[in-house]
Amino acid sequence: MRGIDEKRPFVPLKIAVLTVSDTRELADDKSGATLAERIEKAGHAVAARAVVTDDVEKIRAQMRTWIADKGIDVIISTGGTGFTGRDVTPEAVEPLFEKRMDGFSTAFHMVSHAKIGSSTIQSRATAGVAGARPCNFVELIPRLDETMRRAKAQGATA
Repeated sequence: MRGIDEKRPFVPLKIAVLTVSDTRELADDKSGATLAERIEKAGHAVAARAVVTDDVEKIRAQMRTWIADKGIDVIISTGGTGFTGRDVTPEAVEPLFEKRMDGFSTAFHMVSHAKIGSSTIQSRATAGVAGARPCNFVELIPRLDETMRRAKAQGATA
């Protein structure tokens, strides 16, 4: 698998981390803490962190707040992507996308498969552009600003 292109300049991002869980709080949120630690170790900044319950409207409300925040470049969420009745993260966030990044799920599952094997099929990983913020494609941000930074881009459903 190809790595990072070392010829490109590093651009640190301000990343918000959202944990979706009915059983965790910030004090015992191991997955959110791990993400925050890795974000900072990679040279980026943790702009915000929160834990919300597995509730579509609560997830959307937090996401909308962060999407509108000019001090946040990227939002990463963890939790709520399985198959139980309470796992609603994809249903909550996908309507906020102006454009889906279908390839993210494929890449996520490839990396995950190397670590946990076929258990990766239990995740409904998803990603997209919302408020002209693309997952980790920092070089696209100026180009998205040209046409997508407005109250609601064409095609957005929520």
